[in-house]
Amino acid sequence: MRNAMSVDVEDWFQVGAFETVIDRRDWDGLEHRVEANTDAVLDLFAAAGVTATFFTLGWVADRFPALMQRIVAGGHELASHGWDHKRVFTMTADQFRDDLARARTVLEDAGGQAVTGYRAPSFSIDARTPWAHGVLADAGYAYSSSVAPLTHDHYGWAGAPRGLYRPVAGSTLIEWPITLAKVLGRDVSAGGGFFRLLPNKVVEDAVVRSNRMEAHPAMFYFHPWEIDPGQPRVANAPLKSKLRHYPRLGAMAGKLERLMARHDWGRADAIVAERAVAL
Repeated sequence: MRNAMSVDVEDWFQVGAFETVIDRRDWDGLEHRVEANTDAVLDLFAAAGVTATFFTLGWVADRFPALMQRIVAGGHELASHGWDHKRVFTMTADQFRDDLARARTVLEDAGGQAVTGYRAPSFSIDARTPWAHGVLADAGYAYSSSVAPLTHDHYGWAGAPRGLYRPVAGSTLIEWPITLAKVLGRDVSAGGGFFRLLPNKVVEDAVVRSNRMEAHPAMFYFHPWEIDPGQPRVANAPLKSKLRHYPRLGAMAGKLERLMARHDWGRADAIVAERAVAL
């Protein structure tokens, strides 16, 4: 079964873990590493023969339009990650609608292709945002991958479906939650920091379980900054954030290469189109 390989394109200083210690107004004055890191990701995918979906901040696309063109030229999907990583549950429905429109305009202008996929920053569509999927449906998105069906201190919607589903009655919009792994009986994300920190087998088993036992494709994700051990350190970040953000950055590229070799991967939009008829 083909699974979705996805990348959340944001720079090292834009992550939720640092939002209380790095002000958005300071972003332009910080060292930008997202272009070089994303190019490195593109090289990894090219070597593995993998196409993927790049959920990209409008803020990044606005500053690095040529990078958007390289993503598209590589055969990948360019999708939206919102404008500047504001969590959906911090916005009103109207603010969310404006955020979507602003990001989409810049992404489509830079990439030269329609943007039909969306991922909420920090998987922030949850029980607090009952209007969010409706806004996405009204905006004409084909799919979202914005729900984490678990409990976590930063995100999560425990009890949400674990496979692809239609969240809005009468709409063709599909929600594709991230795939979960099991660690000591606890559900964790099968991507991002957990993938970086845990043995590959934990995530590989999660992909197999999703494909064979649950009969749906897995949704894997990571960030370009996760393959960058040379990124600046945020000295005043909370200890928990440092423990999540910095370990095993140097191991990530090799871990990704092994994961890509073990399973079949592709773009989210293509897989959604294939699966939509059965939903």
